[in-house]
Amino acid sequence: MPFVYMLRCADNSYYVGSTRDIEHRLWQHSSGNGAVYTRTRLPVVLVFAQEFDRIDEAYEMEKRVQGWSRAKREALIAGRFNDLPRLSRKKFR
Repeated sequence: MPFVYMLRCADNSYYVGSTRDIEHRLWQHSSGNGAVYTRTRLPVVLVFAQEFDRIDEAYEMEKRVQGWSRAKREALIAGRFNDLPRLSRKKFR
């Protein structure tokens, strides 16, 4: 089944990806054979994963989360789904 996932890297940054085989993809990231971004930020820890019915749905969610702020990503990781709309709003001065 397809997944969207988020890793916390050693430098405390987040990496968001999608895959059809999450166990294999996590092995790739952890062994330094994954994305260039994670290769230089090992070790990585899986902090979020969500399963989808279709790969295009997982890929769409991946692209959406990649555009989110750190605060919104952390709310997702913590399961604070009610905070997501508030964190989407632009702050005006």
